[in-house]
Amino acid sequence: MTIGEKAVQAHVEWQGKIEVISRAPVTNKDELSIAYTPGVAQPCLEIQKDVDKSYELTRRHNLVAVVTDGSAVLGLGNIGPEAGMPVMEGKCVLFKSFGNVDAFPLCIRSHEVDTIVNTIKLLAGSFGGINL
Repeated sequence: MTIGEKAVQAHVEWQGKIEVISRAPVTNKDELSIAYTPGVAQPCLEIQKDVDKSYELTRRHNLVAVVTDGSAVLGLGNIGPEAGMPVMEGKCVLFKSFGNVDAFPLCIRSHEVDTIVNTIKLLAGSFGGINL
């Protein structure tokens, strides 16, 4: 079996390389009330007063968006955003494995520079960094 065939088989088994895991315990009503409603309102109001608090009160300080439009993926050329997803997930694995940075892939269905830039600007409030 070639490395490519092994990679396809592994990707089928993994069904993606990344997942979201809660850092907040929610094993009872009190914990749920703190992690979500009604308790979550207070951190929201703190961030409303000072947007920089979002780095302290959320995971934003350690979250990177890994962005592609699929037009230049690891020497494969313009393979499209969906086909670029395995590479973007792989980059996210590298961020976590070697830097303990949480990363999330964003595969954008546009090749228009202005659209891509605007999309990233609109999403920037969720991330501490952007990887293009």
